[in-house]
Amino acid sequence: MTKTQLLKKIALLESVNDQLSTEVSYVDNLMRLLGFSEGLATVKATAQEIVDKGLSPYDETEQSA
Repeated sequence: MTKTQLLKKIALLESVNDQLSTEVSYVDNLMRLLGFSEGLATVKATAQEIVDKGLSPYDETEQSA
């Protein structure tokens, strides 16, 4: 790849990263508004606890799809 191509790729990746960061911040804020005190961190911990206790409505084959 040429330097110009690499710079274009970097610019694209920076743009995608910015979009994704914005989305994660938005979802984190929504989760806080819904009562998850630490936003996505609390959602992740809750989801992990549900999976660990075997309370997930999906079996492992469906989760990997």
